[in-house]
Amino acid sequence: MGGSIMASVGQLRRHEGVNLVQLEADISSIRHGSSIASVALPDYVEHTEGVTRVGALSAEAVIRDYESAAREIEAMGTELIDAAQKCEVLTAQVHDAIAFMRETAAGYRAEGRKIFKRIEECALFTEDVRKTCEEVKRRMTEISVGESPNEEIAAPVRELSGIAANVSMSEMP
Repeated sequence: MGGSIMASVGQLRRHEGVNLVQLEADISSIRHGSSIASVALPDYVEHTEGVTRVGALSAEAVIRDYESAAREIEAMGTELIDAAQKCEVLTAQVHDAIAFMRETAAGYRAEGRKIFKRIEECALFTEDVRKTCEEVKRRMTEISVGESPNEEIAAPVRELSGIAANVSMSEMP
């Protein structure tokens, strides 16, 4: 079986034109040093004693790809943390806005309650005025029809109730 693998590598070299010596030279030219130890590897890996140069360089290329992907993942995590912090700020602003809206709604309810009460007080006052006018009109009719002008008119004094009792004649238009 070992012979068939070597035959496959030989076929790969012939058909694909892969030159392992040239590949190693290309990788080495990219590196700043010529020895494997001069390339800084992530601290979670180290070269195994006796590994071939091609194997070490291939392992370095793979670990660098994985490390690059890991850093990208971490960068996404950092971006996610930033987004979460922005969401927290936005959430706090939303809570402030909701509190303001509740306060405003409570103010509108209080104002509505005051206006409601004032309208009902005015309606009671208007009803008291109407009753008083009817009473005065009735007394005027009784006096002009039934009694002589020389007699002193002793009209019964009606007690006003509600808001009409609290309003002086100076407040009347």
